Amino acid sequence: MLVIIGLIVAFLLVMIYSNRATRGCRWREYRAGGCDLRLRWRCAACGAEVFTSDGHPPKVCHAPGRTRK
Repeated sequence: MLVIIGLIVAFLLVMIYSNRATRGCRWREYRAGGCDLRLRWRCAACGAEVFTSDGHPPKVCHAPGRTRK
């Protein structure tokens, strides 16, 4: 019984804290030469390309045809 309650709580936490703006995006760092201070990221799902300077992948989807809520 305790395991079932734990699974339900874990599922609810994932639903609450998941970022819906990037749910379908899978960002990959593109490391093809260059001496720029920005990193190039490419989404494996939609093909969008984004440059960031903080070293982290984007937090929102940048797909050209996707509507943002």
